[in-house]
Amino acid sequence: MSIAKFVTGRPAAPSVAAAVYGGLLIVLIAATALPIKSVLDQRSEAAALTDTLRLLDAHSMAAAHQDGNGDAGLTGSAFLEGPTVTVAGAALLQRLGDVVTRHGGSVSSSQLDVQGPRAKDGHISVNANFETPQSALQPILYDLEAGMPCLFVDELVVEGNAPSAASGGKLRVLMTISGQWQGPQ
Repeated sequence: MSIAKFVTGRPAAPSVAAAVYGGLLIVLIAATALPIKSVLDQRSEAAALTDTLRLLDAHSMAAAHQDGNGDAGLTGSAFLEGPTVTVAGAALLQRLGDVVTRHGGSVSSSQLDVQGPRAKDGHISVNANFETPQSALQPILYDLEAGMPCLFVDELVVEGNAPSAASGGKLRVLMTISGQWQGPQ
């Protein structure tokens, strides 16, 4: 079929013209509705994030009022401090031990890793085994991650016997935490 015959030929059946018109109408409606839906989804996501931010702000203000001294947990450097990587690692070990014992746990072993795969970037890791009451695990995690310097829980393995764990017994915890050493000051 040549173009000349197509243009000069007989007009299409009304049903074909109606189908083409309906198809174009559906495409135009979809092209209008999809961006509107996307904008509405982004707006609801932003509202949800705003609500989460308000909750976090309220939680931090409540914790500051409870402590009585504002941002006391956020003072200090975000980096592990020390003249050498070994001293900074010892400070990290000390902080972990202090937090665990403050919440009624006891550290059975710990190992400092200053030569791991991320060590060249200044990351220091500590592997620790400790026992703690079940109710103290969440406050231990919060104390480690919420204060300064910034620490991260890289691995957490918790073991407990079902009867003793349910009755508030001790949990055996294997944890790897890491922080970043900025270098000698």
